[in-house]
Amino acid sequence: MSIEMKKNALGRMVPTQINGSPAVPFQGVGKYKPTGCKAAPPISTLANYPLDGNKVTANSQSTGGGERANIDAFKTALQQAGLRDGMTISSHHHFRNGDKVAVPLFKAAAELGVKNLRWFPSAAFPCHAPLIELLDRGVLRSVEGSLNGPLGDHCTLGKMRELGVLRSHGGRWQAIQDGEVHIDIAVLAAPTCDPFGNANGVNGPSACGGLGFGLADSMYADQVIMVTDNLVPFPCVPWQIQGNHVDQVVVMDCIGDPAKIVSGTTELTKSPDRLYIAELTARFVRAAGIMKDGWSFQAGAGGTALAFAIYVKEMMKPQKIKARFIRGGSTRYLVEMLQEGFTDYILDGQTFDLHGVRSMRDNPQHVHTSPFTSYNYHGKGCFATFVDACVLGATEVDLDFNANVVTHSDGRLLHGIGGWQNCLFAGCTILPIPAMRDRIPVIVDHVTTLCGPGELIDVIVTERGIAINPRRTDLLEATKNSGLPIRPIAAIKKEIDDLVGGQPAPPETTDKVVAAVKWVDGTVIDCVRQLTAIKGPALGGGE
Repeated sequence: MSIEMKKNALGRMVPTQINGSPAVPFQGVGKYKPTGCKAAPPISTLANYPLDGNKVTANSQSTGGGERANIDAFKTALQQAGLRDGMTISSHHHFRNGDKVAVPLFKAAAELGVKNLRWFPSAAFPCHAPLIELLDRGVLRSVEGSLNGPLGDHCTLGKMRELGVLRSHGGRWQAIQDGEVHIDIAVLAAPTCDPFGNANGVNGPSACGGLGFGLADSMYADQVIMVTDNLVPFPCVPWQIQGNHVDQVVVMDCIGDPAKIVSGTTELTKSPDRLYIAELTARFVRAAGIMKDGWSFQAGAGGTALAFAIYVKEMMKPQKIKARFIRGGSTRYLVEMLQEGFTDYILDGQTFDLHGVRSMRDNPQHVHTSPFTSYNYHGKGCFATFVDACVLGATEVDLDFNANVVTHSDGRLLHGIGGWQNCLFAGCTILPIPAMRDRIPVIVDHVTTLCGPGELIDVIVTERGIAINPRRTDLLEATKNSGLPIRPIAAIKKEIDDLVGGQPAPPETTDKVVAAVKWVDGTVIDCVRQLTAIKGPALGGGE
């Protein structure tokens, strides 16, 4: 069946229907405003739950049983939750590439003979590659969540029965609260949980930090199953998810490998060029007058952004500057700034290493937050707009400062949006990126996939110069005598093109749309089309 396409406010042709539901094309930043009331879960009654508060599912307390025992426990829990064909099952990704819950969960669904399920994770990672077989068999019909690795390739080749849908962290909360996505069963990994369902991520052998990406699922889903490998007596304190929202508790041997939350991009760069880019970025925020006492910043999880935090700290030290707060994703570098008195608080939505996990557990000034407080665009304000400077990555940027974070220059869908779109509302959004990756230019005429509109992206920092968005006359004026290599973006692009021999050929795609990219307000900002083939390693990939 053909899908009607319509040009959105950024000139991108996007579908007006996604997987059978109407879709609104992007109308411009701040133009689309919702109406109506928030969605709500069914009314529950205490009469249906044990008065002693013990919600542990039968046959789920055995240890040492391996995957077979885990699958059997999930089969029992899913049956009790009323699993049926066509349902939406959600999960969170705080374990990143160390997750050990999703694969046995859907294997259990397969053994129950259920088909046509929609998986709604906050993100999927290479560890979830075994689910491709279940997509091929029809157990799963689609994945609506950030796609990192093999699942991204699978989607890009047009092998999913329905469109993938990519949302930011805040956009996912928006979709749930607005009723755009109804979750039938939420299955949420919890490093520590009590029999009632109170849970946190900061204690236990699998501690991963916060559980904020599962909070909306727990509040809005029809059925909520907590999965833990560390069952403690009531009360589990602190509780990041409340047992009053929970229907069942499943106990497994191991829910995840916390060492693998440090995966992919969350490692400090060792590249001299990228270290120089990080230093230039820190010098820019100082020269622009952004770095001052009481300021705030957020640095993403990419290697260059992590290095930026180190340079910023060293520049703050001699001036005795202290940040009021730092927005996390937390890493050891932000934790050290908190411990050494360079900031009053870390407001943390996701812990990216074990230093962050321990800090969130032990330091009351390391505050657990959720996408509702941090990123949700359909709320009465959020932290993202309070941040003075936000330093993020990108796979491509174009001459209009539009940016791409989900596909590579060869059209492969291999990265998620995360909180990237939400962070663009900071006072100054900076993208420190290498001029080229694998001899593929990063600054292009038009991005392959448009994830963030150029009007919200203020500065591009490369090893070949700094480009300031012409809209930001204040930044141009503040840095005109700074000695920094401020250059027009077109001049930087020409230098790169001359060096590498021009831009790569556009990806070879069909007309078939395989994924939609949502903006923070739920409108469709762009889409991804089917590749004719996957050819070798990804071109122009991330850090």
